Amino acid sequence: MMPRRVAEMQLLVSVVHEEEVGPAVAGGADIIDVKNPEEGSLGANFPRVIRRVRELTPPTVPVSAAIGDAPNLPGTIALAAAGAATCGVQYVKVGLLGPREPREALRLLTEVCRAAREQDPSVRIMATAYADAHRIGSLLPLDLPAVAAEAGADGCMLDTASKTGATLLSELGADELEDFVARCRDSGLVCALAGSLREQDVPRIHELGPDIIGFRTAACRGDRLTGRVDRDAVQSLKHRIAACTSPPSGPSRATLSDVPAVPR
Repeated sequence: MMPRRVAEMQLLVSVVHEEEVGPAVAGGADIIDVKNPEEGSLGANFPRVIRRVRELTPPTVPVSAAIGDAPNLPGTIALAAAGAATCGVQYVKVGLLGPREPREALRLLTEVCRAAREQDPSVRIMATAYADAHRIGSLLPLDLPAVAAEAGADGCMLDTASKTGATLLSELGADELEDFVARCRDSGLVCALAGSLREQDVPRIHELGPDIIGFRTAACRGDRLTGRVDRDAVQSLKHRIAACTSPPSGPSRATLSDVPAVPR
């Protein structure tokens, strides 16, 4: 059963440099995400860059910071989460690359949530699994929502570890993606989908009913590494999202502002 749409799917645009904030905001991005593609799919950027992006982004626009494609090293990643939470961001995003089993992922994610909130009790945690998990041996996507809910995270995201041909839609079928979105919804988690998506993929993703759709390459003039976020590209993505309509059926979609803070 497809989720009901009560709010427009939000557009997340990943930036690498502070100069990209202006075009992303001018184009209509709902969320500014800071990462460093040179260090991986969810590569962490420098604290000075994250802080500067937050300073340049309007207060009404949330900022998220990726802390890496995390190995199964809970102490190391908890320390990274604590650092990110001091940068003034609203969301800390961690990729569960190293954990292979739910119990490993649960331990790591629980420590991430605890460490980040010790620095900023209001910060939200987005846990990410990889659509190409079967290729890289990481946590399976459909295991993520239960792990995230038990750990006390606020949302789940799917991305791709490989950026050399694999996409969200090539790695996972419609049934798996619908199941992922439904599991997030049933657990009260924000649901985000990304993974080398193109503008023409927007209608298909919208049909799945996530709260957020994420882009880097499609929002740039050039590739994800050397390109720069382009206002017109972002605006085109925003217009494509706005143009998508679907008859309501199923439970309501969450929004970032709707998700209550996890009890401390």
